[in-house]
Amino acid sequence: MLSRAFLRLVDLLPLPSLRVQRVIAFAVILSQAGISVTGAIVRVTSSGLGCPTWPQCFPGSFTPVAHAEVPVLHQVVEFSNRLLSFAVTLCAALVVLAVLRARRRREVAVYAWLMPGGTVVQAVIGGITVRTGLLWWTVSVHLLASMVMVWLAVLLFAKIGEPDEGVDVAQVPRPLRLLTALGAIALCATLIAGTLVTGAGPHAGDKSVDRTVERLQVEIVTLVHLHAELLIAYLALLVGLACGLAAVGMDRAIRVRLIVVIALVCAQGLVGIVQYLTDVPAALVAVHVGGAAACTAATAALWAALRNRERVSAAAPVAHAS
Repeated sequence: MLSRAFLRLVDLLPLPSLRVQRVIAFAVILSQAGISVTGAIVRVTSSGLGCPTWPQCFPGSFTPVAHAEVPVLHQVVEFSNRLLSFAVTLCAALVVLAVLRARRRREVAVYAWLMPGGTVVQAVIGGITVRTGLLWWTVSVHLLASMVMVWLAVLLFAKIGEPDEGVDVAQVPRPLRLLTALGAIALCATLIAGTLVTGAGPHAGDKSVDRTVERLQVEIVTLVHLHAELLIAYLALLVGLACGLAAVGMDRAIRVRLIVVIALVCAQGLVGIVQYLTDVPAALVAVHVGGAAACTAATAALWAALRNRERVSAAAPVAHAS
């Protein structure tokens, strides 16, 4: 009953074209990736507790207020990051309304609903992060959840571009799709190791003397080597995938996506090396997080291109002899 009433309200909206749906879905990708970068900026500027409570910024106020113990810059940075969450929520809501109004297939609707659902989960994780005083593992979970949302947003974008009346067609042999899935697992492991490096590193998110942020008590050099070796493993899997795809043949869409993924992974490795040699400057941390989001999005796009939905053409009528 409620769903029918909701759909009747949605039907009052203008019918979105496929182009409009794709533009909104692309905005979802940008917002999900963007908030992970702004979150990194919050961390490296030590603004993680610029708003020390959640969901309010200060007790009794949802906006920053003058406070002797909290610098204005930290309040502005943290509050701006919270404001961006409204843009993320807006994009998530718009994509749901767009696909429902266009009466897209159930698969697309499910991916669309994951956007606001995931945003709520992210908000809860963010609240836990603040209330626990920026414990390193809560920050790690927060970033990893953002990467999951970026992956899902890219798949949503790909699904929206496919015809509803069609069938799924594999573009490459199954072993190569399994190899791509193995690469995605290696990427996931690389991201997890990266959050561990951050958890043991110098950027705790807050430097207040009376609010010491607990760090991961593991030798950071060990974690850096683990992170780097996993990245090399991921790159090796991508090279193997490239050789396999070259052997069986691949279309232009897959080739472009593969080249982009390999280029981004190499760029991430270069940024990581520079970070290590320059004692992890704050600016490069934000760049590295942005690169992680880009690698995640590019890998998801490659995965989506290996199996897509093709329109089924009507069979020609068979002539019968009279």
